[in-house]
Amino acid sequence: MMRKFSLLVPLATLALVLTACGGSPNARPDEAEGSDGPAELVFAVVPTDNSEALEASFEPLVAAIEEGTGIPTRIEAVSSNAGVIEAQAAERVDIAVYGAFSYYLATDVADITPVAMDQLTPEPGSGAVNSYGVVAAGSDITSVEDVAGRTVCFTDPASTTGYLAAAAGLLEAGIDPETDITPIFAGKHDVAVTQMLAGDCEVAFVASTFITDLLPARGVIAEGDTATVWESDDIPGTPLVIGNWLDEELRTKIINAVLQYNAVTGAEAGLCDDAQREAPESWGDEYAGAMACEWGGTGAFAFEAAEDSDYDPIRTICETTEADVCRQD
Repeated sequence: MMRKFSLLVPLATLALVLTACGGSPNARPDEAEGSDGPAELVFAVVPTDNSEALEASFEPLVAAIEEGTGIPTRIEAVSSNAGVIEAQAAERVDIAVYGAFSYYLATDVADITPVAMDQLTPEPGSGAVNSYGVVAAGSDITSVEDVAGRTVCFTDPASTTGYLAAAAGLLEAGIDPETDITPIFAGKHDVAVTQMLAGDCEVAFVASTFITDLLPARGVIAEGDTATVWESDDIPGTPLVIGNWLDEELRTKIINAVLQYNAVTGAEAGLCDDAQREAPESWGDEYAGAMACEWGGTGAFAFEAAEDSDYDPIRTICETTEADVCRQD
């Protein structure tokens, strides 16, 4: 089943953000006179509730890039994914990390290439995430087909794991995400789950990591509080992208720097002497007791090589849903 439907946040809203931002907050200075390359590189991230911790988690990676290129590299916290895309379109952000769906949107307006994606454990591909449909324990909803006619919590219309993947899954089950359910957009994954548990909706669609790791670690949910009734196919990990306006030699140096270290070897190389942590159990016995850097916003083990085709699942989701937010025009 394929049906075009509108979103509560129309594409015009995104377009307004892209055109009304004015000067980019992360514009880099002009290239040095007589130099063949930029005076500095700009690395953009999108802040979370704890922006200082997020920026600090990228400092070891930036140190590796500076070491590999010999060019000072500045972290810029840009207020939104749309702001990063705008800055990339203006060739003012050389390197950026954001969600898979933001990369999909950026390819329409910016000359960029994904070169790496986060790898959460030593296992290649471990940065992939899923969307979960979760219900409160004891719910009479036991499959995605049971979601028809129910009140459903999502996160945001532009969220891959918190809406788009779920919308595609509902369509495949013969359920129109616009007319066959009552949607609630909670804004955040954790809020969607807590609203579901409070009875404000009967099922919540969120990133799997909030159910398996983040919310249990925060004490928000415990084992047995929720049941998972649907799981999406794998959604590719967070991409690290580079602007194609940089010359090929410099791009190669950046890629090599990003892929050269993992969180443990980065710590051994002195990239995070003042901010180390013990390697988590999920990294296996080989790294038990080892000290590691915070390596990117997800606390990844490493970044692994990526290419544009890795993000074809996002294109498939957009083709299935025909969502307005999937289009820039």
